[in-house]
Order: sequence, then structure tokens, then C-alpha cells
Amino acid sequence: MQHNLVLYNTLTRKKEKFEPLHPNLVGMYVCGPTVYSDVHLGNCRTFVSFDLIFRYLLHLGYKVRYVRNITDAGHLEGDNDEGDDKFAKKAKLLQLEPMEIVQKYTIGFHDVLRLFNALPPSIEPTATGHISEQIEMVQTIIDNGYAYEVNGTVYFDVDKYTKEHNYTILTNRNLDDLMNNTRELGGQDEKRGRLDFALWIKAKPEHIMRWPAPWSVGFPGWHIECSAMSRKYLGDQFDIHGGGMDLAATHHTNEIAQSEACNHTSPAKYWMHTNMLTVNGARMSKSAGNGFLPGELFTGNHPLLNKGYSPMAVRFFMLQAHYRSTLDFSNEALDAAEKGYKRLMNAISLLDKVVPASSTKIDVDLDTLTARCYAAMDDDFNSPVLIAELFEVVRLINSIYDGKQQVDQVALDQIKLLLNNFVFDVMGLKDDQLGSDNESMDKLMDLVINLRNEAKQNKDYATSDKIRNELTAIGIQLKDSKDGTLWNKI
Repeated sequence: MQHNLVLYNTLTRKKEKFEPLHPNLVGMYVCGPTVYSDVHLGNCRTFVSFDLIFRYLLHLGYKVRYVRNITDAGHLEGDNDEGDDKFAKKAKLLQLEPMEIVQKYTIGFHDVLRLFNALPPSIEPTATGHISEQIEMVQTIIDNGYAYEVNGTVYFDVDKYTKEHNYTILTNRNLDDLMNNTRELGGQDEKRGRLDFALWIKAKPEHIMRWPAPWSVGFPGWHIECSAMSRKYLGDQFDIHGGGMDLAATHHTNEIAQSEACNHTSPAKYWMHTNMLTVNGARMSKSAGNGFLPGELFTGNHPLLNKGYSPMAVRFFMLQAHYRSTLDFSNEALDAAEKGYKRLMNAISLLDKVVPASSTKIDVDLDTLTARCYAAMDDDFNSPVLIAELFEVVRLINSIYDGKQQVDQVALDQIKLLLNNFVFDVMGLKDDQLGSDNESMDKLMDLVINLRNEAKQNKDYATSDKIRNELTAIGIQLKDSKDGTLWNKI
């Protein structure tokens, strides 16, 4: 099947046909977490979105090198290179080595993404593991005339850069507005220009994480880390650079400037950004008190939540919104997503109980339905439209199971392949409902159905009806047919 995948490029502010720099090979870099605390839901939404993108590119047959970094040093509290290093501050608070903080939260991050069934990236480099590459890149930027050193700290010269390049090309922000919204330089400030940012920071005597460099014993600026790691594993230019939309204005803007200043080329051909989360219409944030962690969402242990939701129900909820749309968390929206997810999984479980007919008589064309699923994903990875198409398949399965339509073995296999491709391979869902160990569940239900059949044969209709009613009460429906008693979750 011919695919015309188009994606929205933040850089050009329009949808573009996806044409990788090297045929059949895709290089993708996504900014990973800063591991000084538990990974928050906004980050999870970004990584689930890029997992969908990664999975679909693999499904289309591309060989993908997916690089997602771990920021484990150099991330200061303020974007203006001020405040403490987030790791050092947390370590001091808890009387731990910074690397204990990094280890704890990196493991926690991996555990959460495993629950969300996200594929691991091809390479997961750490900032501290690539100090020499960062030092080398900073030196090249100095040599090329776009950086200067003051008292052991190296700054990027934005004013010099803007004389030859469009510094705000990614966001299209007005440079004068940007200047006016940036604080005045104090008398003690070493920077020449308001927008200048640190590439290398001289460590204060009490700073624990420090490395020797030509300018001082210090640590890298946050932005240089991603530039150096993406360059090392994907080259001077690669296909896709992704992250949350909050990174575009500063972090990604500075990455482009650094790469242009060092390599004389923009790092990525396509820039992709996921949108933010809201809770009951308000932006999710720690300061507003309306943020909850993935663990709280799974257990329901949070004042804003009525109950907990399974990781797969939450993943399904996230995929119901397009990655460029805001995603609003509310109990009602999560309940609706959970019902939809269960409907989808229940329909898939019914497929194994369908007895194929000698011919196919259905009211949809399976080839057309399959083509529409691909068309949804080819249109900037439009998962909400894909889900709508998949519910057309759910309707069809329920109708076949109820005996209103029929399929032969070929059509049945086509439906199974369609669902396997899009529900499991592309959307990355799996059945994590209670009793989803299918083999054990099937054996258990065979036992219950046999007991009911024995009761009916003995004319013990009270027990037979009790078994049916009790099963209905816990969400399992029995259906007597000429082929025996069938069951499904409701």
C-alpha cells in the first residue's frame, strides 16, 4: 500500500509530506525527562504521543533510530541560568549524592513508561555520560565566533547570532518583544546581552556535580546537552526533533542556534511538539494544586479523582486526543475513555468465539475500512480519527457475534489483522482488564458454563439462572446458541 504520510512541522507552521533525509531510515530525537522528581503526566503524554509516532513509523517499515535523552545534570531552576541546579538542590535537601536522585527517578520513569506499554528508545543517552562531546561543541561555537567566556562561564552570543540568522525561526516570536520581556541585566551580571544563555557554567565551591573544562571546573548548560547528544547519535542533521510545546520557545530555540553556530546547519528537518494538559479546563501545574502523578491516577489516591484507572485506559484516553490538541482530564472524560477502552477489548475477545461461515455478508468493505485507518494515521498521526474507525470495526464484530452478519475465514482473518495492526502494534494497547489472562479466564468460564449446563440437565433452573444473573452482575454475559454457550465481558 502506498503511504503519503504528512506531519505538522512547527518550523514551517504547516503540514508537510514526510520525506526522510535517507530513504527508509528515520532519525528521531525527543527531549527526555529531567530526573530530579517523579515523572509528571504532561511528560507521559509527550512520551506516549512519540511512542505512537515511533510505532507507526516502524509499522510502515522504516528503520528508526529513536534517541530520547535523560537530563541528569545542568538543569538550573531558571531559564535565565539562575538558581540552583535541580539535582544538587534535591540532593542537599535529602542528604543524598545527586546520582542517587538520578538513579531513583530514572528507574521510576522507566517503570511508569513500562506500565503505559511504551517501547524503549533505540538509545537513551545521559547528559553526564556526554560531557566531552558538550565541551567539544562549546569550543567549536567559541572558535566560530558565537560564544564568549567570562570568569570561567561561557555564554552564547545571541546578538552576534541574530545578525546572520533568524533566532526565533521556530516560534516566529518578535525579537524586540522577547528582549523587552527579558529582565534587565544587573550590575553583577556577566552576560553581554539579555538573551545570552550559558553553554558552560563555572561551579561554585559547594557544587557537587562538576567536570574539568578548558574554561573552568564546572557543568554544562541545559541546552547544549541535547545538541551534543543528538549530533553524536543522529548526525549534524536528522529527520524529527520532538518534545512538549513548552520547550519550543527557549530550549529548542537555543538548540537550533547552537547547532547552526557549530555545524552551520539546523539540527532537524521536522520539529514536532505535543500540547499541554488541563484539568477541568485549567492548566495542570504543581502551583495550582491540580496536578497528579501517574501513580495517583492509577490508584485514584488524589482529591480530584473519584477512582483509579488502569494504565491502558489512561493510554487510550490520551490517544483519544490528537497530540497537538490540549488534553483535558476530568472524571467524566476518564470514565468515558475507560468504557470505550473496555468496549474495544471486549470486541477483540469476541473474535476468538466467532465461528466462520461459508460466505461473507457484511455491511462494510474491509479493504475500505483498512484504508481509512491508514489514512487517519497518515494525516499527522490522527489517533482520534483512527479510534473512530476502529469503533466501526467494534460495531461490526458485535453484529457478527449476535448472528446479524456473517464472515468467512478469510474475512475473519482480515478483521483480526486490522485490529492487531492498529490496536496493538500502532496504538500500543494491550488488554490489562481484570481477568485478561485469557487462557486462565477461558478455563474458568468453561468450568462455570459446564456447571450451569449440568444444573439445566438436572432441571435445577434456579441454580442455572443464579449463575447467569451473578455473572451478569460482575460484567460477564452468557449467550446460548446452537454451538453451545458463549460468553463475553459487558
